[in-house]
Amino acid sequence: MSASRLLFLSRRLDRFADRVGHFAAWAALGLVLVTFAVVVLRYLFQIGWIAMQESILYLHASLFLLGAAYTLRHDGHVRVDIFYRDFSPRARALVNLCGALLLLLPVCSFLLWVSWDYVSMAWALREGSPEAGGLPYVYLLKTLIPVAAVLLILQGIAQALASLGVLLGARDDGA
Repeated sequence: MSASRLLFLSRRLDRFADRVGHFAAWAALGLVLVTFAVVVLRYLFQIGWIAMQESILYLHASLFLLGAAYTLRHDGHVRVDIFYRDFSPRARALVNLCGALLLLLPVCSFLLWVSWDYVSMAWALREGSPEAGGLPYVYLLKTLIPVAAVLLILQGIAQALASLGVLLGARDDGA
């Protein structure tokens, strides 16, 4: 496979991560609005619903789990870059390729594997909130764990392909 083809595939996966990340960003708006509503209802009107309070947890989890691949795609994750920032583009590509292949993909694959039974059991039981009046969708919330792992795997593949393309001499013109 040519280096330019690797970069093309990488950009396609990057666009997918961007779409999911933009979708997840709406959870932030929902989180703020629902939290505001809970506070206003509770402290001004002494009204509260458990389901509404639990929806804050659902939105918070959705924001982080669906936004993780987007964050990785835009280098927003935590990195100790004492040496990395001074590396050449080829050296950075090598570090990113090794990081994706040796750390990110194995960890996300393990997360996918260990969460499978956990999520399957939740679906089998159609697990809901243990609280009276809570949301009956805990199984959907738990489903976000393997979804996040898959999204990170896809973004890790995109990062590895882009890094491999750089190492093979492709020029990334952003097209």
